[in-house]
Amino acid sequence: MDFAFNDDQQLLKNAARSFLDEQCTSAVVRGLWDDPRGESEAMWKDMAQLGWLGLSLPEAYGGSGLGMVETAILLEEMGRAAYPGPYLPTVLAAHAIAAAGTKEQKARWLPGIATGGARATSAFVDSDLSWDPATTATRAEKAGTGWRLSGAKQFVAWAHVADVVLVPARAPEGLTLFLVEPASAGLALKPVTAIDLGTRWAAIALDNVSVGPDAVLGAPGSGERLVTELLRRGSVAASAEMLGAARRCLDMSVGYAKVREQFGQPIGSFQAIRHKCAEMLLEVENSHAAVYYAAWALDAAAPDAALAASVAKSYVSEAARRVCGEALQVHGGIGFTWEYDLHLYQKRAKALEPMYGDADWHRELILRHVTD
Repeated sequence: MDFAFNDDQQLLKNAARSFLDEQCTSAVVRGLWDDPRGESEAMWKDMAQLGWLGLSLPEAYGGSGLGMVETAILLEEMGRAAYPGPYLPTVLAAHAIAAAGTKEQKARWLPGIATGGARATSAFVDSDLSWDPATTATRAEKAGTGWRLSGAKQFVAWAHVADVVLVPARAPEGLTLFLVEPASAGLALKPVTAIDLGTRWAAIALDNVSVGPDAVLGAPGSGERLVTELLRRGSVAASAEMLGAARRCLDMSVGYAKVREQFGQPIGSFQAIRHKCAEMLLEVENSHAAVYYAAWALDAAAPDAALAASVAKSYVSEAARRVCGEALQVHGGIGFTWEYDLHLYQKRAKALEPMYGDADWHRELILRHVTD
């Protein structure tokens, strides 16, 4: 199988690398840690002008109509730069609106997302921290022509800057998806500090939040299928970003091994260091193959797309952790310091490891696919 990118995809990758190297340096990333929003509005607008925010949206709504492979290319580069911003949650929620929204919902949200005027996120996880849609406990009850939502959501990425939150809730008809605006009465956001300071998280409390009938995404009771699809896409997207972080750690380790000297020679000449770098390269290349096959399978609606997504997430989650850990070993004491950039990428990979299902959960899904 040929995993090489075509000319347009390679051009996209090169452009993303150039833009992020210039606009998203480690100094910029660190500077945004103390920013109340945690993201750069100017960078977000520039990304919109480059077409990144509408990359996979239909052309009718200002998008480019591209697929998961191109999205993964961007996310790999963002992981390599430890990009701080709501790109992944926004494009994931936008895909849901494009896939299941009414004409009115698409017209309201998609052009704004494509042009950088709107951000979005999804609140998949309840208080039990399970990614299984069947365990969703947040309730949706009919109230006249609309609905009232009650429950709690955990680890919602970039909720404080989102203009709309995709909320799965258990309705009488079954799992249903709702488009909820954070300013709605009864909705409370509580910031959560996590290991990766470049990503902002929040817990959301829903106390009889009233939404109209136009807030329902798809038909009532049809949410489990769409949530499952979103988790698959989110798994591949997070894997791509972890791949970027791991590749950056590998590159830093190889570069350091060439210049750091012990006993009068570069440490890269020592067999132990060479073996570590070789093992890191193996993990990175295997991760690359898993990510881009899964992305292609989703685009092609291949029969094994669900299996490929779980294989990618389960493998890359642990591979990225191992690569980043070995990078610390190669660097020695300097790798642990706050001033050195290695922890930016290690923490990004670690924060993404449980998102959209951790390795154990995806192995359970793999087992179900195999036995079924």
